[in-house]
Amino acid sequence: MKLNKKELINRKQWEEAGFSLPKFDIEAVTAETKANPAWIHLGAGNIFRAFPANVQQNILNSNLSKTGIIAAEGFDYEIIEKLYRPHDNLGVLITLKADGTIEKTVVGSVTESLVLDPKNNDWARLIEIFTNKSLQMISFTITEKGYNLYDIKGNFYENVQKDFENGPSAPESYIGKVAGLLYARYEAGKLPVAMVSMDNCSHNGDRLYGAIEAFAKKWSENGRADMGFYDYIKSPDSVSFPWSMIDKITPRPDDSVAKMLKESGFDDIDTQITAKNTYISTFVNAEEVQYLIIEDKFPNGRPNLDMGGIIFTDRETVDKVEKMKVCTCLNPLHTALAIYGCLLGHTLIYKEMRDAELKKLVEIIGYKEGLPVVVDPKIISPKTFIDEVLQKRVVNPFMPDSPQRIATDTSQKLGIRFGETIKSYIESDSLKISDLKLIPLVLAGWCRYLLAIDDDGNAFELSSDPLLDTVRPYLKNVEIGKIRDFHDDLEPILSNETIFAVNLYKVGLGEIVEKYFAELVAGVGSIRATLIKYVG
Repeated sequence: MKLNKKELINRKQWEEAGFSLPKFDIEAVTAETKANPAWIHLGAGNIFRAFPANVQQNILNSNLSKTGIIAAEGFDYEIIEKLYRPHDNLGVLITLKADGTIEKTVVGSVTESLVLDPKNNDWARLIEIFTNKSLQMISFTITEKGYNLYDIKGNFYENVQKDFENGPSAPESYIGKVAGLLYARYEAGKLPVAMVSMDNCSHNGDRLYGAIEAFAKKWSENGRADMGFYDYIKSPDSVSFPWSMIDKITPRPDDSVAKMLKESGFDDIDTQITAKNTYISTFVNAEEVQYLIIEDKFPNGRPNLDMGGIIFTDRETVDKVEKMKVCTCLNPLHTALAIYGCLLGHTLIYKEMRDAELKKLVEIIGYKEGLPVVVDPKIISPKTFIDEVLQKRVVNPFMPDSPQRIATDTSQKLGIRFGETIKSYIESDSLKISDLKLIPLVLAGWCRYLLAIDDDGNAFELSSDPLLDTVRPYLKNVEIGKIRDFHDDLEPILSNETIFAVNLYKVGLGEIVEKYFAELVAGVGSIRATLIKYVG
């Protein structure tokens, strides 16, 4: 079996192999979506394919919608050129349940895939979509770093500055391209739309708004755009930027899953690695648990995603759920496992949870250091959420997630995943910053990770991160086994509020992170010894 529309005609063959197929007329949905697009999604990676795309598929299967999703990619164009188009925009979702059962679903809700680039022929089609009155939602999964316009020194990136000067006609930066398309929508009659970030970052709607607003302001000030464009962006009745919280683990395509698919008769299982180090395959393996909660602010109406289990609520509740998950109940635990998993030679998250010290590490960070400052959103219990994470999700042996994947872009995550908890301790009347013992150990662990030498003294490959070339040079003189004062090496890193959301020295944590770091670099085996010492 090959993944394309022609092959799906033989439904019996697929169904006998255990695949669930789209129950709607793909061609009819494609035609309706082309004429009256309601939803375009930017960021065509695994989380989108495994979650929002499948939610829309279920809605289409129930005959509750007539349109699908248009997917666009503005960072790694090979995803479109080598994955979506060769397979008629179809994908296979493999849901790996903790009880060992597996669901195989062919997802056909994506009706069109486009390259987000003014130099590509798709740009004219993107303008058509963005200027269509029917468009209700532009959603994003472009990762936290996708919204960042500044380098480590606080200056605009070169391509951003260039876009500011050149205007909306041919932008080069990711957000510049989005702002340029939004300007086309403004020129088409100030048409309303919702800009919905679905990325794992605090107040993601504000992050997206801040990035778009910067372009609108610069272009309006320098005459590259109408002054009214800035007002258009700032009016929630015209363009809204709802907050959201998304949660679903979607690891890289796993060889064991590919083998299972091959045995079932499915042939298109090859995994490719793009020039930008994206792992792509026809299939996405993912856990069953998923949450998506979105602020209900849609000036042009919204797709009926509530029919697929998505929760729409007010901003305050979204904020509480997001903080609960991102700052306390999942993401910090993931990052802790990622950093120390890489250092200790682990390659699978679920096996880390069989490591006594690492299991205890995340339990203490979650229950003891995080829960005292967690905000209870009421619609989900924080304690129950952590229970689910540690007892059902990260321990799932059928989920082939790796610390190496989660360690990607760690510098972009630390401020959100740990900085917010640190701030809460500072602001608390009953808690002391000195009560934090293991969160500083994770931050020290990240500095140790930057040396790219594991606990056995062997070199390993660091996961991609935009700040590696910036922060690693500060540690160039650090040698494993040579103990000394590391303040001069660490101070430029630990004082960086862009990374940690606070200056760790000013809040009273810089010195303890330095102390932990010295213990972690004491010699071969010192990482394990340090964990045993402080975790027990």
